[in-house]
Amino acid sequence: MQTSAESATNRMQRPDFGEWLKQAAGTNYCANPVRLVGSSVVVDASSGEVISFYESSREPDGVTYVRCGNRRAVRCPSCSHEYKGDMWHLVVAGAAGGSKDVPAAVGTHPLIFVTLTAPSFGAVHAVKKAGRSGSVRCRPRSKKELCPHGKPTWCMRVHPEGSPTGGEPLCRECYDYLGHIVWQWHAPELWRRFTIAFRRQLAQSLGLSESASKKFVRVQFAKVAEFQKRGLVHFHALIRLDGDPSDDRPFPPPALNVTAEQLAAIARSSAAQVWTTAAPVFANDETRSLRFGRQCDARVVVRGGIDEEGELSDRAVAAYIAKYATKATEDVDPDASANGPRPHIAQLRQTVEDLAAVIRMSPGESPYELLGKWVGMLGFRGHFATKSRRYSTTLGRIRSARRTWQRRAAVARTRGPGDFDEAFDDLDESTLIISQWSFTGMGWLTSGDAYLAAQAAAAAREWADEKRHESRTAHKKKR
Repeated sequence: MQTSAESATNRMQRPDFGEWLKQAAGTNYCANPVRLVGSSVVVDASSGEVISFYESSREPDGVTYVRCGNRRAVRCPSCSHEYKGDMWHLVVAGAAGGSKDVPAAVGTHPLIFVTLTAPSFGAVHAVKKAGRSGSVRCRPRSKKELCPHGKPTWCMRVHPEGSPTGGEPLCRECYDYLGHIVWQWHAPELWRRFTIAFRRQLAQSLGLSESASKKFVRVQFAKVAEFQKRGLVHFHALIRLDGDPSDDRPFPPPALNVTAEQLAAIARSSAAQVWTTAAPVFANDETRSLRFGRQCDARVVVRGGIDEEGELSDRAVAAYIAKYATKATEDVDPDASANGPRPHIAQLRQTVEDLAAVIRMSPGESPYELLGKWVGMLGFRGHFATKSRRYSTTLGRIRSARRTWQRRAAVARTRGPGDFDEAFDDLDESTLIISQWSFTGMGWLTSGDAYLAAQAAAAAREWADEKRHESRTAHKKKR
């Protein structure tokens, strides 16, 4: 059996390696591409002339590779990198304006960055970064006591970043795993109630009813859910204030003077007041009142600036949100495949599975009857990223624009480089695309192909990151 290195060498020695490399580049070196067989014809709709013809049988392996599009970096670094870029464009368009059909004037609207955390369900080991106020030790205590199970309630060690100990309970017997799962299940409802409370408190601060306030101010947001090391989600959100939108002015400024500092105060107050009642999981279980944690915060975002003295810039926050849009539960335990799951994460998964099994056997309907479908998300059933309708553009429009540009560029290459602008303008009106495809599988055909694609993808991302760093450095020098 060939090793990956031997298989890669054989691929590079083949005479059609250049053609295969073009194919791989066309997928942006996807880690797990979709394999298709079929053909596609581009026809001039007016004359019936065939502009271009493509069929998979012409390719080195007789198949066409299409990128998988998975957002999670642990599944496909290349597609995740593209998804992160799309999310950045979506978020920064609503934060700074001036792109994706969002006017630059949006950059003057009040904007805040909100973080909503989960409460504690038991003491866990903490990873603290050096340079911040307070001790970097895990859980220093002057009065050292043992828990009811004889475990220490303190930890004087310093856990480095990436330590597998971070997020693990000091005592798993003391940790409220049932409460953890119940809170996680209802976290989307807490977010929904936060948005309702925020709008109501905003209206009250203006001395108006909620319906009347919509004629003067409208709340727009973009939110992502991030999994912490302890296996709980917390929410990061950009909240912007607009006016009442119309067809000719979809992003108007607020008609009343509301500062970003006022919005931040309203967000903190709303987060502290929001709660929801969780139904009992079992017949003899208690009803739980669920809230956000105490470490919720709201900060004013600096428009068009650079982070200085703890201030947040719109573009930096957009990059932060885009980064967490590609995270998933695998990032809570990245070494699980090599070293096995962390005990805490394994216990959370087992708790969800056990609860789901008990609920399935219980007669009657339960609000948790779909819990078993969310084992992989540790009981969190919400979407990882949401936004209000008029925050900015959509991922669908961004992807559609990229596909259209790629199609037009392909047609322009067949007509010659001088015809690109003409092809760009009249492609939709003058051409017809006829395609027929069949699915044959997922992934590269050999381990050597997968190795070459992974190396090329890493090099491409490194090059892009270097160019981005050079651009930012040049921008800072100009300022």
